[in-house]
Amino acid sequence: MLGQTLASIAIVMLVSVSAHANPASLVPGSSPVDVIGTIDYEYQHDTSTIWRESDKDTTADPNGALPRHRDLGFQQDRHTITPRLAVGIFHDTFFTAALPVVITQSRELHLDHGVTRDGSSTVQSGLLPAAGYDARDPTTSPGGDVMFRGPTRHGIDQLQLGLGFAPMNQLRDDTKPTWKLGAELRLAIGQVGKFDPMAPGANSGVSSGVHELELWTSFDRKLDRVEPWVRIFWQVPLATTSDSLFQEPGFGAVNTAKSQRAGVEFGVELSALDNVAERNRISIDIGGKAVAHFEGRDYSEMWEVFAFAGDSRGTGPLILDSDPVKTGVQATSYPGISNIENYLETAAKFALRAEIGPHVRFAVGTDIVWKTDHVITFADAGVDLPTCGSGQTTHCETSNNDVINPGTVEVNPLHVGAIDLVGHRYHSEDNFGIVVGVSGQVIF
Repeated sequence: MLGQTLASIAIVMLVSVSAHANPASLVPGSSPVDVIGTIDYEYQHDTSTIWRESDKDTTADPNGALPRHRDLGFQQDRHTITPRLAVGIFHDTFFTAALPVVITQSRELHLDHGVTRDGSSTVQSGLLPAAGYDARDPTTSPGGDVMFRGPTRHGIDQLQLGLGFAPMNQLRDDTKPTWKLGAELRLAIGQVGKFDPMAPGANSGVSSGVHELELWTSFDRKLDRVEPWVRIFWQVPLATTSDSLFQEPGFGAVNTAKSQRAGVEFGVELSALDNVAERNRISIDIGGKAVAHFEGRDYSEMWEVFAFAGDSRGTGPLILDSDPVKTGVQATSYPGISNIENYLETAAKFALRAEIGPHVRFAVGTDIVWKTDHVITFADAGVDLPTCGSGQTTHCETSNNDVINPGTVEVNPLHVGAIDLVGHRYHSEDNFGIVVGVSGQVIF
């Protein structure tokens, strides 16, 4: 019987692409819902404008805000397919697994409106040549207004394994809502995304190499033809793989971990057709999402360009000194990831759902996404240590000042004045994205 059930799930996963069902409505482990198999397909298109601070603008008001100028435009296209499985293991308790697979991801930076190749501050700072760079054909300039074209990427980032429990289940007690609690361990198992200017096609990975934990809770309440729902989550990094770019360099480095996230998504599902006897239902789900991205290091729109300009085998302006205490420069490559300021991501969500009998659900939906403007090169110069007291020799400095002393452990090896100093920082603005998804689900 179990073999037939799993076979049925596999068949549905292979032949259907349909839409994500209300994520808060079902509880595996509450008969007749024991196993839920889902497959999601998602296409995401993101755009933003890259601005650059300028401390050389002689026309700027000296008492006004620091001037910023348009530099580059960014766009990314990403296709992802995600098989999911939820299995009831006890009374209203369930195990979940998901494996998002990036089918293809492509990224491109072009000159923004009114910006010339020689006028681009990225070119003037030596981060890119005036002719641009095409990682898919390094021997040929990209042409047009394209300044940087990254390699086509694909693969797996994380394997997501979770446990959930429903203290309340409307299917068992229709006087109460469905309330679920869960935790999900996200294990980085894919190839880490890196960029090597000497071999730009050698790495097509999409993983951050960071293991993360997500804690979540959701509520759902069906009231005749109206079904409001909400899901709240918090995601935090736990550890990194040995080849992850998120390594702690020591010395005065701060906020070196991957950014934490916390957010809420919600919706109201409105039934246009609800045949209870035959379990046929068509509904419209309208909702939204708000996600806070906290300060930390992460992949930005410019990460491949930063890696290009920080190759320690060359003479780029972003080459790091891995040990500021030693004499001379201990050259090491800039990893590409950078410190990113706090920002808020919001989205309007729309979905059309269909339930065909007790076992099959389909949906198609779209998210329209915005992000607040934020700085994407934000590394501190270091940490000013307190003055050593009587008998104290560690975690302190002998001088009495409020500055980062060069050549000491106060220095942050990840700080690069060319992009991190005020007057040189990069900003991500005018962020807009659209996500289109289809999903199919089978329930046993």
